[in-house]
Formats: sequence, structure tokens, C-alpha cells
Amino acid sequence: MNSQINVRLSEELLIKVQEQTKKFGFSSIQEFIRETIREKVFGESLSNEELKLVKRLTTLIQKTNAYGTETELFEKL
Repeated sequence: MNSQINVRLSEELLIKVQEQTKKFGFSSIQEFIRETIREKVFGESLSNEELKLVKRLTTLIQKTNAYGTETELFEKL
């Protein structure tokens, strides 16, 4: 069973949340908030080896300019 809660945000915080929701491709503010809470409660889910792989991939992409812009990179991911 899921429970529903109501959250009040200042106008400034709401604008920031809307920007982040769009920037990271969430379908709604509710989805963004759920994922943010999961990250805070359960912490980082990547292992050290996975983090090393991500860092190596990021370095390689930056060196070769494989996808050009950040937007293009996220579209490929």
C-alpha cells in the first residue's frame, strides 16, 4: 500500500525542483522527489568498481568529444 503526503515548497524551491526535474528527464516532480528521497535514505547504489568504470568512461568521452554536448550524451545514455 502506498501513502500520499502533501509537501509545501517556497516558490524559489519549486522553480529549482522544476528545473532539475526537466534537466534529469523525470516525467514529473513527484517522480523526482521519490528518487531524491530514495537516494537520501538508501544512499549510493553503485559499487566502487562501477564508479571507477563511470569515471573512465567519462574521461574517454571528454578526451574524444564522443557526443559533443551534455544533451547529446544524455540522449545516447
